Amino acid sequence: MGVPFKVAVSESHEVLEGESPRAVAEANALAKLRGAILPEDGIAGAFVLATDTIVAVGDRVMGKAATEEAAAAMLASLSGRTHQVVSGVALVRTSGRAARSAGAPDEPRFPDARVETSVTDVTFISLEEADIDAYVASGEWKGKAGAYAIQGLAGLYSTGIRGEYSNVVGLPLGLVCRMFREQGFDLVRRTWV
Repeated sequence: MGVPFKVAVSESHEVLEGESPRAVAEANALAKLRGAILPEDGIAGAFVLATDTIVAVGDRVMGKAATEEAAAAMLASLSGRTHQVVSGVALVRTSGRAARSAGAPDEPRFPDARVETSVTDVTFISLEEADIDAYVASGEWKGKAGAYAIQGLAGLYSTGIRGEYSNVVGLPLGLVCRMFREQGFDLVRRTWV
């Protein structure tokens, strides 16, 4: 038996610029959380979880490639170097009331939300143009930060990962589990602590 959940659409816009990649990921996660359209009949005390994952080379943030050319350029910039996968995770427990509005229009929604970040270093081999062309042709880059999916063919290009592997896939499970536990719920045992 898993943990029951519902996916909520978020009315938010991702940004790719900020003080640092960590700040960008955290801001996007918090914006997604605050922009979530929650069901009117939500469960009292339910959690709202929002995440954003980006890829960064130094302070340069990479979002999702819109074209094959952009995907190829991103992969070329990752070739033969170590980059960071940065995920911002925002979590809040609702009070039980319909959470469409938190108060005054200028008051931030969910002001008590917790936001944390997971950073994982990923090192790629030096990619030849033919490697990049073949990967782009696979289509696996679509909808992926940094234009790759480590759990797929891009795993062949990685020579090392330092940090949480699940973060590179898109959701840092260890961080999420710890954040829930700190809010009083154990995801592993599926019980309150």
